[in-house]
Amino acid sequence: MLIAFNKPYGVLCQFTDRSEPPRPTLAGFGLPPAVYPAGRLDFDSEGLLLLTDDGALAHRLTDPRHKQSKTYWVQVEGEPDALQLQRLQQGVQLKDGSTLPASARRIDAPSLWPRDPPVRFRKTVPDAWLEVILGEGRNRQVRRMTAAVGLPTLRLVRVAMGDITLAGLAPGEWRVEVG
Repeated sequence: MLIAFNKPYGVLCQFTDRSEPPRPTLAGFGLPPAVYPAGRLDFDSEGLLLLTDDGALAHRLTDPRHKQSKTYWVQVEGEPDALQLQRLQQGVQLKDGSTLPASARRIDAPSLWPRDPPVRFRKTVPDAWLEVILGEGRNRQVRRMTAAVGLPTLRLVRVAMGDITLAGLAPGEWRVEVG
């Protein structure tokens, strides 16, 4: 079984939380029993999370050797210029090594659900939206990449993994994928 889930902002990608006070987890969304996340999304990121009860499928979805693309819409602080986009496209040097080349382009602000809490708005600092497509998935990679080129991430939404998209799912909703 493969589940596409729209993970809301401020939800952990696990079913339990031992912290005090406990934070919201996947347990609160009526997901089928025995599924677990194939990959992760940070607590402060939103969007497509795949869950499965099939270990081999989870491996195919998350192992970098399978080159499963991940598409993100990223609201950044600042106005991206051609050099910043080129650096994202060619790969960025991070503390844990250089990233692989990525697709990165500016996009119009997408039509998304409101985030709670809202992204901070500053009259004196412009923001922009990027579409970033990665073939790897390091810890907080998109946030670290945009920060490295001088464009701190304000909001991060994963909208696709391979051919599976977020289309039609509101935050907290899920569907069984066929195929």
